[in-house]
Amino acid sequence: MSKKKNPYYPINQLCKVIDCEHKTAQYVEFSEYLVVRTNNVRNGILVLDNIKYTTKEGFIEWTQRAVPEYGDVFFTREAPAGETCLVPSGLKICMGQRMVLLRPNKDIINPHFLSFYLTSKECRREIYQYVIGSTVTRINIDDILQIKIFCPSIAEQEKIASFLGAVDTRLNQLRRKRELLQTYKRGVMQKLFSQEIRFKGAIGLPFPDWERKKLQEITKINQGLQIAISDRFTYQVEGGYFYITNEFLKPNSQTHYYILNPPKRVLCDKDDILMTRTGNTGQVVTDVVGAFHNNFFKIDYDRNKINKKFLLEFFKRDKIQYKILSLAGTSTIPDLNHDDFYNLEIFIPVLAEQKKIANFLTAIDRKIETLSRQIDQTEQFKKGLLQKLFV
Repeated sequence: MSKKKNPYYPINQLCKVIDCEHKTAQYVEFSEYLVVRTNNVRNGILVLDNIKYTTKEGFIEWTQRAVPEYGDVFFTREAPAGETCLVPSGLKICMGQRMVLLRPNKDIINPHFLSFYLTSKECRREIYQYVIGSTVTRINIDDILQIKIFCPSIAEQEKIASFLGAVDTRLNQLRRKRELLQTYKRGVMQKLFSQEIRFKGAIGLPFPDWERKKLQEITKINQGLQIAISDRFTYQVEGGYFYITNEFLKPNSQTHYYILNPPKRVLCDKDDILMTRTGNTGQVVTDVVGAFHNNFFKIDYDRNKINKKFLLEFFKRDKIQYKILSLAGTSTIPDLNHDDFYNLEIFIPVLAEQKKIANFLTAIDRKIETLSRQIDQTEQFKKGLLQKLFV
């Protein structure tokens, strides 16, 4: 390689670029063989939440071109294009469709340095030059080969990688702590709502037995407005009401609608609970103020008998989510009707025990929120470092 200071080189001079098999692997419910798809690669991280599995035979067939190993880098070619992450150790992984594997020449470029650089703003701008498409972005493999990579001396790469690696170690520790807390909360919720764990009253006496109730006995629901998004909505309406649609349950939604003088029955405040009744049915949200769409139920309840946090956590349980989804049907757009909602049953304790359960779960939530803030702060710190290191 040239002795030029801080040179830039196309990827194909630094890495072996290995394309995926252009067909879908055979999926199975679970195995030790993982199939990484484009939605599993995000922001420099391998996301395992929605990972797919294949058979041993599928793994052998889908790794004929190369078996991904620690130090390789995944690169997505579509939906979206240009997401990257380092292949972790200890996993048997093959590539799904629309994926590329970068195998660095370790005599020239440090794999960790490459992985960090690919997530930097400087490199993202370089990648986006080759990206085509708007709704579904994609990049051709011939263009991937031409992406320029900043490649200082190996010694400098190793120092940068070591420094950023320490930040990543801290991030992984925080994420692991949050994951363990979330798992603990799911487990303890199951025991609380099945009454395997019970609280006691102020003087140590047991609370009364829980009562079986249908939701129609303890709640009422209102349905929202069914108004198409049109020019009657604007981004700034003085005195108007924020209009809540399913779009606002999506992360980082930038859509904002307002409506003037909606009927009082379709207004909610931060103490109300909204549940999606169509589409992604059964999702609950609270602490929102405004008018809401017909895709929601507003769940009214007697505050003197029902604790809001207790009711929210009841609806978030996997068991209840499964029941709601089964009642909503399996059509293209699932839809939960009033009668099915009202006939759902709940075992409910007295208000004092509800509050104890709510306070216990709230304390766990606060710890999770604290970890989430620390993760966000550390991620922002890392982004700042990447920007300063790769100018």
